Amino acid sequence: MRNTIRTRGRSRLTIATAGLAALSLVVAACGGDDDAAVPAVDDVVEDIEDAVDDAVDAVDDVVDDIEDAVDDIVDDAGDDAGECETVDSVTLQLQWFVQAQFGGYYAAISEGMYDDYCLDVTIAEGGVDIVPQQQLADGAVDFAIAWVPKALQSREAGADIVNIAQIFERSGTLQVSFVEAGITTPEDFEGKRVGNWGFGNEYEVFAAITEAGLDPATDVEHVQQQFDMVALLEGDIDAAQAMTYNEYAQVLEAINPETGELYQPEDFNVISYEEVGVGMLQDAIWADAQKLVDDAEYRDIAVRFVAASIEGWAFCRDNPEACATIVTDAGSQLGESHQLWMMNEVNKLIWPAASDIGITDQAAWDRTVEIAQNTANLEGATVLAEAPSPDAFTNDIVTEALALAQDRGVDTGGSGFSPIEVELREGGE
Repeated sequence: MRNTIRTRGRSRLTIATAGLAALSLVVAACGGDDDAAVPAVDDVVEDIEDAVDDAVDAVDDVVDDIEDAVDDIVDDAGDDAGECETVDSVTLQLQWFVQAQFGGYYAAISEGMYDDYCLDVTIAEGGVDIVPQQQLADGAVDFAIAWVPKALQSREAGADIVNIAQIFERSGTLQVSFVEAGITTPEDFEGKRVGNWGFGNEYEVFAAITEAGLDPATDVEHVQQQFDMVALLEGDIDAAQAMTYNEYAQVLEAINPETGELYQPEDFNVISYEEVGVGMLQDAIWADAQKLVDDAEYRDIAVRFVAASIEGWAFCRDNPEACATIVTDAGSQLGESHQLWMMNEVNKLIWPAASDIGITDQAAWDRTVEIAQNTANLEGATVLAEAPSPDAFTNDIVTEALALAQDRGVDTGGSGFSPIEVELREGGE
């Protein structure tokens, strides 16, 4: 608007000045019969031109004053629009310690996305003995991050919770073995020592064994594995459970005693449970189901929380290095190169999003439920006794949240996403 106002004002005055200048030339051309009149006319023209210049300057000053006043009004309106009448406090329960697996939530704090949505968010770390979905069901937190099969098992046991945003679209679970072990498919687990973490993390392992036509109770030796890769590296197990974004990196940042250098991907065989068809939905945002129905304020907070979290994840997609640093600064005990690897691999599980980030895909949901109902553990029990009710997840909250984020110019699909190259260092430093 400023440029438009000034241009129009100047154009009118410039035309007037040009006309007067032309008039002076005409008068001069007609002065042949009385040369004495020419200086007098020139003086008049100069006086008029000086007056026009003064008028132009005066108009410019007025225009500047008007524009400054308009800018002040716009700025004041913007400030008023960005102010929060109230700020809602929210606690988010993670399912593990501080790491880039949860980078989007830490970024939303660090980069002010939660502030923009009038939220004051506290993140509660997880741990081996913390069940995030139960913390939510008990009212200790407002929202929780949990894998779908684990949360559905708690839901079947009475936890009144609902999946409101399926952040990870793909499973990141692997089974990793040394090339010499000859394990390239789940069928090769027969007669082998296969590690798993337990605590509900083993469902895909058992599903793969069952799909391969093996009896989990007799055909495979199961080994309780710690949340690291020491047992594999020391030869205590033949195949170790790993996440693409964490434990797999641990073997690649370990020293190969035969070479004195870091292990390389070609030293290992990797089975992806997503690729063999038994991948189950993992990290999702869960909310209190009854409060979503009964408490309009809680529902509004849920929409804003998901919207801001989506913006945080979009930031991590576009700025993986900065996001890894944010997580490191938040207190992670993992090294910088390890965090960057994790951030890059987590991004691959989210982006590109087939139907925008957070939308639960019905086919993936059905596959997760089918595996949970039909895969038996060593005692013959399954994760779920029956299918959950249709309201175990909803896309209503995330759909509203996506609209808010999109209105703010956020790319919620990430169709142009491309992972970066990450160089791991010894110990993940």
